[in-house]
Amino acid sequence: MFLISIGIITIIVVIFIIQFKFKTNKLYDKMLYGHHIMITGGSRGIGKCVAMEAARLGANITIVARDATRLKAAANDIKSQFIKKNQKLHYISIDLGSEYNSVKNALDCAIQEIGPLYMLVNCAGMAICGTLEEMSINDILKLINVNLISTIQATKAVISDMKKTGHGTIVITASQAAMCGIYGLGVYSATKFALRGFAEALSMETKAYGIKITLALPSDTDTPGFAEENKSKPLETLLISESGHLFTPEQVGHQIFKDALEGNFFSTIGFEGHLLTIGCSGMAPCTSYFELVCQVVFSGLLRLIVIYYQAKFYKIIKTCKLEREENSRKIS
Repeated sequence: MFLISIGIITIIVVIFIIQFKFKTNKLYDKMLYGHHIMITGGSRGIGKCVAMEAARLGANITIVARDATRLKAAANDIKSQFIKKNQKLHYISIDLGSEYNSVKNALDCAIQEIGPLYMLVNCAGMAICGTLEEMSINDILKLINVNLISTIQATKAVISDMKKTGHGTIVITASQAAMCGIYGLGVYSATKFALRGFAEALSMETKAYGIKITLALPSDTDTPGFAEENKSKPLETLLISESGHLFTPEQVGHQIFKDALEGNFFSTIGFEGHLLTIGCSGMAPCTSYFELVCQVVFSGLLRLIVIYYQAKFYKIIKTCKLEREENSRKIS
């Protein structure tokens, strides 16, 4: 079993390296002078890093978030990356999960001021950890509102205008939790799985209009939100997440923006993320022959690796349960 897993991974790594070696870096070949990029959740973390990337390519930018103070600070940082004097930046303080007409009017004003939208990057999101029985109904509804409703409403507000222009890109930022459910992230995973379904359906609705959809699946990212999330993570979730790699928001933001510009449906960072898109491709649209070959050849074999990791995670969960019961007996 172990040797089979190593063999599969080695083959994929070799193909991945060959593909990477001969692939041109289109991100910096494509300047965005005058194009309007709108980023939700743009005041910090991944969203802010995407905005910084766009600024360095000459784009006009709108950032959207709830906290006006953070927006103003982020706006100054983003402007420092401008490469042309006539670049524009607009920021909107609004809860994207609030009444739809308010959201629509706010985003319309930005489009009227800066110009037609070339790209919408949905980065607004949050995580609240805990088993289902531990989570309050308020926290459950908050996760659904911030992670799912906000993305749907922001996208709905701009989709008609983007169809009229006949081109553009919409990024839906989910998580690797959109591909696999993890202990302590049940409701969070539910919202991210929903975003994956939304992205796949949206790609069917928009393809004929020249609009591309990118589904971003970042790994754990060292953001303020991640630090806050760790405060509520059950021990089991912390131990399971340690098996993955922690990336910086700059790394993730760069990769998301690069994949969006290249028209990729999946945007992943790190080898684990790439494996997930191979093993869980489902009905996702095909935008890369390399990915298609990997999915056809290796998806069945990768199931063996998944079973190995599941057994490893279940062992962690069982050990934590036994230790908790033992501590409870000692106290009583």
